[in-house]
Amino acid sequence: MSMILKHLVATEKATLMVDKENKLQFIVDMKADKRAIKAEVERLFDTPVKSVRTMITFKGEKKAIVELEEEGKAKEIGTSLGILA
Repeated sequence: MSMILKHLVATEKATLMVDKENKLQFIVDMKADKRAIKAEVERLFDTPVKSVRTMITFKGEKKAIVELEEEGKAKEIGTSLGILA
């Protein structure tokens, strides 16, 4: 994907968030801050970002939950990336 966004998370919980909450989950670079993550998502997918939450997973990876402004955009992106049917 990019230096900041490593890959999209495609778990059952993540796909439910795409459908119901218009949110995408990414594993990101440990050094990336919320502003950099927001800018990268907006640049790559050409859509405004409402909010970014980050956390460290049990595997020691940094995960970002990105909520998009435009309704239904997460589902559109998820479908184009192949995590949704």
